[in-house]
Amino acid sequence: MTEDLLVDRTGSTLTVTFNRPKQRNAMTWDMYQGLQEACERVDEDEAIRVMVLRGAGGDAFVAGTDIGQFTEFDGARGVQYEEQISAVLGRLGAVNVPVVAAVEGYCIGGGLGLASVADVRICNPAAKFGVPIARTLGNCLSISTLSVLAELLGRSRTADLLLTARMMPAGEALGCGFVSAVADDVDAELATLTGRLANQAPLTMWAVKEGLRRLHQGEDIDDDDIVKTVYGSDDFANAVRSFLNKEKPVWTGR
Repeated sequence: MTEDLLVDRTGSTLTVTFNRPKQRNAMTWDMYQGLQEACERVDEDEAIRVMVLRGAGGDAFVAGTDIGQFTEFDGARGVQYEEQISAVLGRLGAVNVPVVAAVEGYCIGGGLGLASVADVRICNPAAKFGVPIARTLGNCLSISTLSVLAELLGRSRTADLLLTARMMPAGEALGCGFVSAVADDVDAELATLTGRLANQAPLTMWAVKEGLRRLHQGEDIDDDDIVKTVYGSDDFANAVRSFLNKEKPVWTGR
């Protein structure tokens, strides 16, 4: 891991902090790689129940990819870059546990992509969301990334944000369902949310995430493996017994 990306495990929550506050946490190649490694760590550790993404400094979640890395780009490198971003977003979206994006301040470009593939997003009132490339770099998004934004924000709002290069404020993000809460105290809201998620049935949450992922990818919608895994689990059998005995179930994820 790089010092620009902090990974901390507290209890059943693994928190990834984008740690370049002077650059508004703009992403470097090493940070993208470190994020993918953090995803692997989450999936390899059954004790981790929630993954959190947040930016250091309080002024930004992530303000895109570090522009200094684009100086030697050409068309072929642009294709490679967009494929790389799609791979990172795909890996983050496929993490087995709920992923929460806690957004404070600017969430721009690649940062909006990262927040979009999280399962739940919360923010503070100062949060601003957008992809202002039409007035900054003049680059574009891949169809893969566009599809993620269009699915969450709707085609019309996605086009509006990209074509006008405007920033979507926190109130609008809440109104359209992009974020689930706007809180003055993001830490308190995050603690409540992660505590709740950590105590839910892990396989139920995995089934929700995997089902939605398959719907988004447009894959053959065959969910037999998902249903068999959940209904055939020890957790389900034990929860049925606990319910009938008026006891609280204990979840193991198996």
